[in-house]
Amino acid sequence: MAGWSGIFRPSRRPENVPTSFTTDDEKHNTIDVTIHESSAAFPDATGASKIQAAEAVSGRKGRYLLYAGLAMMMVIYELDNSTVGTYRNFATSDFDALAELATLNTAASIISAISKPPIAKISDVLGRGEAYVFAVTCYVVSYILCASSKTFSTYAGGYVLYSIGQAGTSFLNATIVSDLSSMRWRGFAYNILYLPFLVIPWVSAFIVQSVVDGIGWRWGIGMFAILMPFGAGFIITTLLVFQQRAKRSGLVLNEQLNLHGFFSRIDLGGLFILSAGFALVLIPITLAATSAGRWKTPWVDALIAVGVVILACLYPYEKYVARHPVVPVRYFRNLSILLPVVLVCIDNISFGATHTYLYVWSEVSHNFSPRNAQFLYYTNGVMQALVGMGTGLLMYRLRSYKWIFVIGAVVRMVGYGVMVRLRTNESSVAELFIVQLVQGIGSGIIETVGIVAAQITVSHAELAQVTSLVLLAAYLGNGIGSAIAGGIYSGQLRQQLRLHLGSGVSESTVDRLYNSISGTLPTWGSAERTAIDRAV
Repeated sequence: MAGWSGIFRPSRRPENVPTSFTTDDEKHNTIDVTIHESSAAFPDATGASKIQAAEAVSGRKGRYLLYAGLAMMMVIYELDNSTVGTYRNFATSDFDALAELATLNTAASIISAISKPPIAKISDVLGRGEAYVFAVTCYVVSYILCASSKTFSTYAGGYVLYSIGQAGTSFLNATIVSDLSSMRWRGFAYNILYLPFLVIPWVSAFIVQSVVDGIGWRWGIGMFAILMPFGAGFIITTLLVFQQRAKRSGLVLNEQLNLHGFFSRIDLGGLFILSAGFALVLIPITLAATSAGRWKTPWVDALIAVGVVILACLYPYEKYVARHPVVPVRYFRNLSILLPVVLVCIDNISFGATHTYLYVWSEVSHNFSPRNAQFLYYTNGVMQALVGMGTGLLMYRLRSYKWIFVIGAVVRMVGYGVMVRLRTNESSVAELFIVQLVQGIGSGIIETVGIVAAQITVSHAELAQVTSLVLLAAYLGNGIGSAIAGGIYSGQLRQQLRLHLGSGVSESTVDRLYNSISGTLPTWGSAERTAIDRAV
């Protein structure tokens, strides 16, 4: 393992970072690196200091309240995640826009990715509780828009806003549990956060089946406009109350920022470069990949070129201009951060490419009901959460993660090979689930080690920033994978439908099957249905 020491090592600590608020990390400071997590000794107004000050004034009972709030938040979050995402398949079908599912998913992933650094900065400048308020507000508005939408454009706009709320909530959940845990326990603590996910996907499958067969997907989405604020209310109230107590106790500086100071603290210029650059590169690629003939459109190449130029400006801007950089330049030179970011991104590219149309494919090719398709889709995620907990415990026991990371990558590669062999129209139900289980094991290891490896190389004050960077890579990877899936869908499906249904099939029939699964599929076992199964 000595050969790895030059790769996985802590970044040089920034100058003038004083220390205080000792944590358990002082006692257990070796997970392949030696590092002491710390924050400001004097009162300041950063999000990291606010959460530590909130702990100081609340004591052990306060910490239990924060954990209880996180538990309530995660139950509603996972229930939302495992139902609203599924309703997307039925919504796009109702709007005769199933072919746009990949585009919608890619756009949502890109928005989720580029919104994480701004939310990280907001949580650092204003506080974790205030950032939660922003995320939940985006959630509620999105539910209203999606549930009441009359056109696909309105639904898509609501779903983009939903992506911002989901990105903010998932980021804040991960950041707060990292705030409250020591480095040795962080891998386990990060995954124990997803304990409700071991149960909720199975429960949500029955909910989805009942909603789709009964009140409809609109009401299924709309009910969360009430459930989400209710579930988030406890953690938000707890955070805001404790932060206010910390201010009154003098543990946190009651800083008054003018507009210029606020923009400087959140690094508005860096956020714009990062967000605009990725958006201008990835969204045109998505549109070109998922729509016929778009690569021949001149504006696609022009936007991509502009996006690349903007992204190239990020490094010099963060190094020479930004006073509070959103991506500190030393991150670019630290392989302990770069390698996890790259591996997490690649892992999510494969997930997006293989899961964007998995739900629809299982209903069409294997005649799965909405409930059983839900079971198949979320088996990967449930196994990922379960293995992540085990990985966290193993990291605590071994105080090491290097070879665990390698094992995870190997298992993931084996999962790809198994998928090529077993995920086919002729595969049995057991074989389909085996693929999901194997891939979930690999992802559980990669995702857990990736985020912890990046976090332990920075100070507590930069915890939110580096967490947002890893999650940004994950969502960008998922968006790229969805674009790949969309390109295959739009480029191949019509042709395959014509080939297998025969020359006598009408264009209207091809269009109907291409754009919707709601009430358009022939009876299972019929010659026409068999031809469609072969086409997909």
